[in-house]
Amino acid sequence: MKMKYSIRWRITVVFSAVLVAMLVSCWLVNNFFLERYYVRNKQMVLLGVYEQLNQAAEQEVLETDEFVQRLSVACETDNISLFVMGSDGQGILSSVKDSEFLKKRLYMYLFLKMDGGKILKETEFYAIRMNVDVHMNSEYLELVGALDDGKQVLVRTALEPIRESVVLANRFLAYVGISVLLMGTLIIQLLSRRIAGPILELAMLSERMSNLDFNVKFSGSGKDEIAFLGKHMNQLSETLERTISELKTANNELQRDIEQRERLDEMRKEFLSNVSHELKTPIALIQGYAEGLQECINDDPESRNFYCEVITDEAAKMNKMVKSLLTLNELEFGNEVVKMERFDLVAMIHNMLQSTRILFEQKQVRLVFENQEPVYVWADEYKLEEVMNNYISNALNHVEGENIVKITVQKLEGKVRVGVFNTGQPIPKQDIGRIWDKFYKVDKARTREYGGSGVGLSIVKAILESMHRNYGAINYENGVEFWFDLDDKAEA
Repeated sequence: MKMKYSIRWRITVVFSAVLVAMLVSCWLVNNFFLERYYVRNKQMVLLGVYEQLNQAAEQEVLETDEFVQRLSVACETDNISLFVMGSDGQGILSSVKDSEFLKKRLYMYLFLKMDGGKILKETEFYAIRMNVDVHMNSEYLELVGALDDGKQVLVRTALEPIRESVVLANRFLAYVGISVLLMGTLIIQLLSRRIAGPILELAMLSERMSNLDFNVKFSGSGKDEIAFLGKHMNQLSETLERTISELKTANNELQRDIEQRERLDEMRKEFLSNVSHELKTPIALIQGYAEGLQECINDDPESRNFYCEVITDEAAKMNKMVKSLLTLNELEFGNEVVKMERFDLVAMIHNMLQSTRILFEQKQVRLVFENQEPVYVWADEYKLEEVMNNYISNALNHVEGENIVKITVQKLEGKVRVGVFNTGQPIPKQDIGRIWDKFYKVDKARTREYGGSGVGLSIVKAILESMHRNYGAINYENGVEFWFDLDDKAEA
């Protein structure tokens, strides 16, 4: 921001100009009106003494000790000399011991009609003149007049060298004014910084808010208008942040709905294509053997039983595939709720192996699972059993060579890794990244042999991704290991 547009600079200039104007005004008033005010004030003092004398004369207390004492105090306070002369020409009252000078001045005014000095005010009872004492080089104000009872009076007061006083006062005022101006400018700078600082902070806050940055908040405190505005700016920032967050959330939800709708449409097309392809062979077999039974191609009981067994077997495979597809469909659509709980993973695997041990015995497969100590993890236990069932079934279906299936549970840093290894042929490199896709089969003939549908690993993928867990497959020289990770801490 340019200096000339700064509020701080403008406040400093305006207040400094006002301060200079006030100092100049004081100098002008002091130079042109102080002397007049001083002379007028002295006139009022003379008239006050004259009024006191007049009232005392009317009350006939002019020569009493009490009045004389009071009058002496007033004369000493205001530096006044006075002389009162009776009708016989003799002095009645005087405020100074040497009253001859005042008596002569009064005679000269009354009898010699002295017309010296400048008349400042004149009535039928008195006249006020300004005279200059040439010998003393000083000015005086003199009131010459008559009281109501006929007594003559002269009241005199000296005028201080007012012009010299005015010059000194102006010089002093200049010194003080320059000091006040410098100090005032410094104080105004500090005050303007305190005033402009919160305003500049509000300006920066509004600029960042215009760029959708709502982290900055007004830090000022107080109960003035700027603090009130800053408080409402903070409330506006919070409201805008919340509103924009809600809009972004709604937009993300809408975008996700659109993407999910598109993805569901693609999945529907892919599902129909894959299902129709997978069901085509069993349906053709069922149809062919059913027609054979109907046409009695082989009428002996053994042939009929064989035909019926093929139809039953193919129907069971179709039923298993449909159930697997329904399970996968539920997982991919996110309709099932993942229930995270803490349980003993080793105990769960032991229970599963007890129920499937007969399968290992039938295939003469040696099972290795050495873990005995409890290992607690956080996961959906029911869905994790489905994962382990698929891994173990996959291992049993592909085990070869030494016929070994080994299950391991390892504690790593911050997680637990479960692995299911089977001896046999490694997965080809070009297929290892696609084994998690629906209906993908590395060895279609072998898969067909044991009745695989090609969706088991897809179900594993959907379950583990719903729990946000890592998984994968590793090739070894003598076999393949499928693995997944679990968390052993609640905050994970």
